[in-house]
Amino acid sequence: MRLADQIKGYRITTAEILYHMPDHPGLLQTFIWQDLDVAPRFPVLHKFLDFWSRQLDGRLHSVRVGATSLISEGEWRQAEHLQLLH
Repeated sequence: MRLADQIKGYRITTAEILYHMPDHPGLLQTFIWQDLDVAPRFPVLHKFLDFWSRQLDGRLHSVRVGATSLISEGEWRQAEHLQLLH
């Protein structure tokens, strides 16, 4: 991914998609989707879900989304105790 895209807000986005099995609508199946997208609108995910609704037989049940930034502040922690093993 280019730095310019990261600055624009693209982040790794993962969606857990539950859908009804076409041959057994009472059963749910899980599909995990992951791509780069922009929160909070998630246009790439919406495009995929629109495709799913138009082209695939499994009716969508629910979608759970998680996203994490690719650029973040560094993290520093002070160690209270350090034990060296010899």
